[in-house]
Amino acid sequence: MGGAVSAGQDNGDLVDNLKAASYITTPEVERVFRAVDRAEYFPEGTKDHAYKDLAWKSGNIHLSAPCIYSQVLESLELKEGLSFLNLGSGTGYLSTMVGLMIGSNGINHGVELFEDVVEFAEKKLVIFKSNPAYQGTNFGEPVFIVGNCLSLNTHYRQYDRVYCGAACPPEYEEYMKSLVKVGGILVMPFNDKLCRMRHIGQSEWDIEGVLPVSFAPLIDCKDKNGYPPKIPSRSLQTGNQKDSWYPRSEKID
Repeated sequence: MGGAVSAGQDNGDLVDNLKAASYITTPEVERVFRAVDRAEYFPEGTKDHAYKDLAWKSGNIHLSAPCIYSQVLESLELKEGLSFLNLGSGTGYLSTMVGLMIGSNGINHGVELFEDVVEFAEKKLVIFKSNPAYQGTNFGEPVFIVGNCLSLNTHYRQYDRVYCGAACPPEYEEYMKSLVKVGGILVMPFNDKLCRMRHIGQSEWDIEGVLPVSFAPLIDCKDKNGYPPKIPSRSLQTGNQKDSWYPRSEKID
């Protein structure tokens, strides 16, 4: 999905167009869209695509359409201090905007399958942090890891907010839900819709279709024995909170 709003000349135009089309409706989402220039998350020589309301892909580098990201941020209802997991964290564009909303007391984790994309995201994060305009701001710095989104240890950590940037096959719906705390929100493409799923009770969910979408499916990568590749143990520092992610040992059928 994309192309719902007119192309802009710069990031300000893009945000104005998303507001006019009611994809951005809250001041906080507008603030972070203006603060994080989408063009900075495109490889050199491709930035002329940045202010179009279209998805873009080259090799493993991919960005969803701006109207999708704006609806994701509106649907997540982010607040300072929350924990956030971005499955398929890509260039880090969305995670950086989230970091400005959850602040330094929040937890901001991203899992990405491709090592070159994580390296790209980390470089872009360094550039963002070096901008004098944002030094000293209340920023929940994203921490990215190379790994399989389908092999997280759901018994170790759950999150207040989870976003999956690829279509979820029906057989993984319960796995995705297991990543979310009671009271939390999961946003993901499911059954050709971007869905907001509120975890309102231990086994109770309130599910709302936000808008129709077409996303590529999650990559279900397994080794020759049918197991997902292990996520290497890594110490993750987010603000003053230190965590580790561990691989699941059980087989995912």
